[in-house]
Amino acid sequence: MITQGEKNHNKHLDLLQEYKIHLVKNIEGLEKLDQQSEFAKKWNETTIKERKQELLVIDKILKNLIRFQG
Repeated sequence: MITQGEKNHNKHLDLLQEYKIHLVKNIEGLEKLDQQSEFAKKWNETTIKERKQELLVIDKILKNLIRFQG
């Protein structure tokens, strides 16, 4: 039987996974803008770099935490 704490833990892992998906879509959108405009490319350069670093951290967290089965 899964406890309330384990359910809460899994819920937060789900939220983190959803945020990861959001970041991937955001990065893809910014990169698509970059292809259309040189100005946008310069403008988004730092943001894309920061988002990719954030994505690496989230991946590391998701890979190292267990998901409780119930």
